[in-house]
Amino acid sequence: MVLAGCGVFDGAEIHEATLTLLSIKKNGADYEIFAPDISQHHVVNHLTGKEMPETRNVLVESARIARGRIKPLSAFNARDFDALIFPGGFGVAKNLCSWAFDGPDCSVNAEVEKAVKDMVSLKKPIGALCISPVLLAKVLGNVEVTLGNSPSDAKNIEKTGSRHITSNHGEVIRDSHRPIFTTPCYMLDADIVQIAEGAENIVQAILDELKQD
Repeated sequence: MVLAGCGVFDGAEIHEATLTLLSIKKNGADYEIFAPDISQHHVVNHLTGKEMPETRNVLVESARIARGRIKPLSAFNARDFDALIFPGGFGVAKNLCSWAFDGPDCSVNAEVEKAVKDMVSLKKPIGALCISPVLLAKVLGNVEVTLGNSPSDAKNIEKTGSRHITSNHGEVIRDSHRPIFTTPCYMLDADIVQIAEGAENIVQAILDELKQD
């Protein structure tokens, strides 16, 4: 799993991250957690929604969710893992890439791009929840992903050369040609039970794919 910090407005979405980790273990698999060792774009007070005059590090903040058991993304080796998964949160669109500011013209963190491309080159599954499918659309192009059912999100995805598939709570979209899995989670007006269903469904879809290999 790759995290983007800690907290929905400036990092990884904690519910999505935690419930995905739970689903992985419940389904008999295991995980390691990574994050890039970079500064966050900014720090948001999650009580007021206002920006705070301080700086934080994505790896250090992600370690809060990982309970300290985390590695820098630079240490990720695609050959050591069966799958890669990205929970959502605005940190994905602010720290792992610049989608929040530049949309389809965004840049993607080099370590994130390498991790995605390395997994694809080995034909290994990648999962992305919530906003994180934008990473896959930007890095890969010509991939089928979902951000839910927003027409404006669909338009922006298609500007990357990828195809947006409309989806609802808990639905998992698999690309027609590659083991790329996406689910909308909090891109929809969801509650925590629906987030748990989305996390469970995408983890099961990835594990089912692995059983076929």
